Amino acid sequence: MRILIADDHAVVRQGLKHILAEAFKRASFGEAADSRQTLERVGKEPWDIVILDLTMPGRSGLEVLKEIKRTHPTLPVLILSMHPEDQFAVRLLKAGASGYMTKESAADELVGAVRKAIAGGRYVSPVLAEKLATLLATDVSTAPHEILSDREFLILTLIGSGKTVGVIARELALSVKTISTYRGRLLEKMSMSNNAQLIHYALQNNLVQHHAQNSDTPVSPDPKKPRLLRGSRWAAALSKHRHLFRP
Repeated sequence: MRILIADDHAVVRQGLKHILAEAFKRASFGEAADSRQTLERVGKEPWDIVILDLTMPGRSGLEVLKEIKRTHPTLPVLILSMHPEDQFAVRLLKAGASGYMTKESAADELVGAVRKAIAGGRYVSPVLAEKLATLLATDVSTAPHEILSDREFLILTLIGSGKTVGVIARELALSVKTISTYRGRLLEKMSMSNNAQLIHYALQNNLVQHHAQNSDTPVSPDPKKPRLLRGSRWAAALSKHRHLFRP
């Protein structure tokens, strides 16, 4: 089995490899640190599954997912992200993702999701299944953010998280002018006039991203709890490899 892990945090990639290597003894692993590397490795090498972070430098994870499914429609792609299991998951599953998990998931849940995806199924956590059922029971087609493009939607969530145009530009490896253009489209499409309104909307609709800034270690939504994941093996794996990435 060949597993490609695409995440811009080196310590997370090493932690994932450690956990999956325990479960899949014969697996071999590849790594990608941004969207360009991910697409290059998918195009040049055979893989059995891709584990893809939603937010990496360059093209968004959703755009990368769509490109992978266009060129390799049968290749399973499992999304592993810091972002909440709400509108993100719906868009990603519609785009062909084999599953969506947050980085707070337990280690055994990740292994189970990989097994199911490789077998041709789709993994949905119990929490996400409940949220999807709620969405299906309500009319979400008229929600303003539903008319946004994938890139515009991503920019909305980042602005909603309180990030400035400059910070977003650096995170996505795009120019400030490009991000400002997307922001202008957002305001126009959603009939809003400033960032405060965008932030208020994002908070109301649970579109806010919990993403670490200026660190290789994602943070837990609750700062009083241990960082990253519930599973003890996750924490052990990350601690084991932490020294490899110190300055």
